[in-house]
Amino acid sequence: MLVIAVSNAPPRLRGRLAVWLLEIRAGIYVGNYSRRTREMIWRQVRDQIGDGDAIMTWSAPNEAGYDFDTCGVNRRMPMDLDGFKLVQFSPPAPGPAEASGAQPKNA
Repeated sequence: MLVIAVSNAPPRLRGRLAVWLLEIRAGIYVGNYSRRTREMIWRQVRDQIGDGDAIMTWSAPNEAGYDFDTCGVNRRMPMDLDGFKLVQFSPPAPGPAEASGAQPKNA
């Protein structure tokens, strides 16, 4: 089983995914493909995601029974914790005042 969820994806990528997978809801695609085909589809997603983001999950022979990968600008980072894959959220980018080291007025 293969599931790909995309947000803010360009129409060209959504059309390409619809060629290979069934879109069961806006931005959610499912299918059942071999590892080689799954990797080919994911390369296309990574190459065409633009300003969007995507997550792909698939059945895997591990304790969880699945594995996943992410890409895009709003990326949640996969993190391995003792052999179990979790999601690590990236910290927000600092604003202009924070980047310059200026203290907030209410501090």
